[in-house]
Parts: sequence; structure tokens; C-alpha cells
Amino acid sequence: MKYGELAEAAWSWVLGQVQWDEDGPWIPESAGGGKPTEFLTGTHSGVGGLAYALAEIKLTRPWTAAERELAAGIAARVRASVPAESSISFFDGLVSSIGVLIALGEPGVDAALDRALEIVTPSGWQESFLKDSDAYEPGAVCNDLTLGTAGALLGALWAMRNGVPAGALADRAIELLLAEQEKTPAGLNWLFIPRRYLRNPPPIEMPNFSHGLAGIAAVLTLAGVELDRPELIDAGRLGAEHLITLGINDDRGFRVPRVIPWAERHGDEYTYNWCHGPVGTSLLFDALEYAGIDAIAGVSSATWHRRLLDAIVHSGIPHRLHPGFWDNDGRCCGTAGVADAFLTAYQRTRDPADLQFAKLLADTLVTNAGASPYWRFVEHKNDDALLPPGVGWMQGAAGIATVLFRFTHVEDATTTPRMDTWWSLAAPNLGGGQEG
Repeated sequence: MKYGELAEAAWSWVLGQVQWDEDGPWIPESAGGGKPTEFLTGTHSGVGGLAYALAEIKLTRPWTAAERELAAGIAARVRASVPAESSISFFDGLVSSIGVLIALGEPGVDAALDRALEIVTPSGWQESFLKDSDAYEPGAVCNDLTLGTAGALLGALWAMRNGVPAGALADRAIELLLAEQEKTPAGLNWLFIPRRYLRNPPPIEMPNFSHGLAGIAAVLTLAGVELDRPELIDAGRLGAEHLITLGINDDRGFRVPRVIPWAERHGDEYTYNWCHGPVGTSLLFDALEYAGIDAIAGVSSATWHRRLLDAIVHSGIPHRLHPGFWDNDGRCCGTAGVADAFLTAYQRTRDPADLQFAKLLADTLVTNAGASPYWRFVEHKNDDALLPPGVGWMQGAAGIATVLFRFTHVEDATTTPRMDTWWSLAAPNLGGGQEG
């Protein structure tokens, strides 16, 4: 089956999972599941994530009447959720709502920004998981891009790039992040949860993009460019300087451990995906290149980015080298997210090797789908290791199909900018929010 054919088949399957109630459309987390009790409108696995698939599909063909109805229904449901939303999360909270509404070209972003400022405390945004009194002190906050303060800054920057004033939210998030920096001999560091809130120090660090240093440094760098604040670019650079000391850089590329300190219970010490691997971490060096930073530890930002991609190529993916290694085809943790990154790299540099590797990954997606229009991941620790097929954006068929749709128009160098990757699609050193 060709990429475009499988993309359409998978997307049709996703549409078949959409259900409606009096408040609008919703999707189960996996096929056959019931209506979620939380994260209903979110980007990660909720109906909001379908907005990104719809945005990419529009580059391939016009929406059908059913897709137009779905887009309007998603936007209405997301807008209605904003006044009671208590999370800032990029995955499922107010930053998610900002991204979804912008992807659909719908109003309501200003209300999400206002709500974000309503719920911020003097120390930041307090997510529900931080109420675990065994792990965290009262009032705990997190710094990271997907669940915390860096995500709030990312959402503000994305709103501003799309014409919605968000300076107040950006300034508040920057103030909070700068207050949480930790100086190191090599540069700067940010922990997932600030040290003073931890009941069981020393902390476990997750230094890559989703929950740690790489994502935080990337967003500060972008804020420095977009807001003309060179000191923020310097903070991002110093974060990268420290990050480099945490990883391995050799003839197999550059990679940073998924968890520090690592223990066997954490799985493989190195993974190669968006959330905890080189795919996400490469976005930091794209941001530094976008900001015009010529060298990190004496090496160009573009070279660090390439060394991260090299680590992926040398890792052995997409083959399952052992149980627990590369059991996932999703955007967050698996094959689709890596393919997306290599397509972007190809569109920037036109290096045929990037397109060749992206096609290897796409071929794997075709193979793993088999005769079905969906994907089933493996959890090797379960008695029944084969998981039900996911539906949504980060870990389901909607996100995977969107990558396959990109292959249908990769040569014309177009794709839909997203909140978590737009700077990688911009020409280096342009700054000021210009798209390449």
C-alpha cells in the first residue's frame, strides 16, 4: 500500500472512531474504549489532537463536509472547556487549547491566554499530579515544556506569531523560568520539578525535550528571538552547553540519557524518539540556529543537530533489537515522530540521505499496519503484549496518518507549522518570526 493510500485509510478509520454528544465530538483513547473521563479535548490523545491532522490534510486536498463539521465541533468543544480548565499542559490543558484553535484557524485563543493568567500562582502552574504528597511539597510546580512553565511560554509565543497578543503570559512564564535556573560549571540547568519541592532528593532528571532541559532551553531561545531579548538566547545557549556534558558524542552521533541517574527500571538508557531522545533534543539546536548562535562548545548548532540525527540512524531503529526497544510507532515515542523529523530535515537541507531514512521509517509503518488501517504497539511487560490500536495524535492513528500524508507533498517543501516545531521549518538566522 502506498503512503497516501494508507494515510487516507487510517484517517477514515479515525473518523469512524469519532462519537458525538451534546457538547460535540470526542474520541476514545483506543479503539473500543469508552468516553474519557479526563483529557477529552486534549492534544495528546483527545479529540483536540485531530486538529493537527486536519491542518495537514488541508495541504493534500480540500476537507470534506464531514471534516468541516468535525473541525467546527472540535473548536466549539475546546472553547467551551477553557473557562473551567485548571491545567496549563501542552498535552491536555490551556496550551493544548491554544494550539488546537490556531491549527483550525478558529477564535478563542485570547480566552485561553486570559485563563492561563487567572490560574497561575506566585510560583507557577500547579498541575494535579503535583499534589502527590509522598513525592512533592505543597505548592509544587514544574518547569518543563509539556506539563509546566516552559509550555506556557511556548503557547504564548505561538499565539503571538499568529497575531494574538500574549505578552503578559510570555513575561510571566519567563520570569518564573529564570527564577528556577541552576548554575553549573558548564552552563545552566533546569530540573523537571524544582529541587525545593522534592520530598525525596536527589532528583531524577529527564534532560531531553519533553520533560527537561532541552525543551526549556529551546523555548527560552525562541523567546529571545521573538521578543528581542538577547539575555534569553544566552540562557538557552548556556542550557545547551550544560546539556552537551550530559551525553555521549562519538562516531555514532550525539545522544543524551533518557533519565539521570539511570537505573534498570527505567528501561533502555538511551531512546531515540521525540519525548526523551534525539528527535526532540534536536529541536533545541534548531532553535539556537534560528537565533543565529554559531557555536556550542566550539561546534555549530547545525552540526549538533546533525549528530543527533546520526545517533538515530546508528541506533538500529526501526528494528526491534530486544523486547522493550522500539515497540512503538507513534509520534511521541516511536517511528512516526522520527519520520516527521527526518522529513523536516530533508525539507531544510535536501540531503537525500534524510529522505531515504524517512522512507525506511514510512515503509516500516506500512509493514506494521499490515492489512489494517491502524497500528498496535507492544508492551512487552504485559501478559497480552499487543496493545489496542490508539486513535489520537501523539500515540494513535491520527498522528501516524499525518506523517504519511506529508510524504504526498514532501517535494514541494510545504507542511503545516505547529507549535512544537515551527522554528525547524524556518530559514536559519531569519529571526523575527519569518517562515522559510
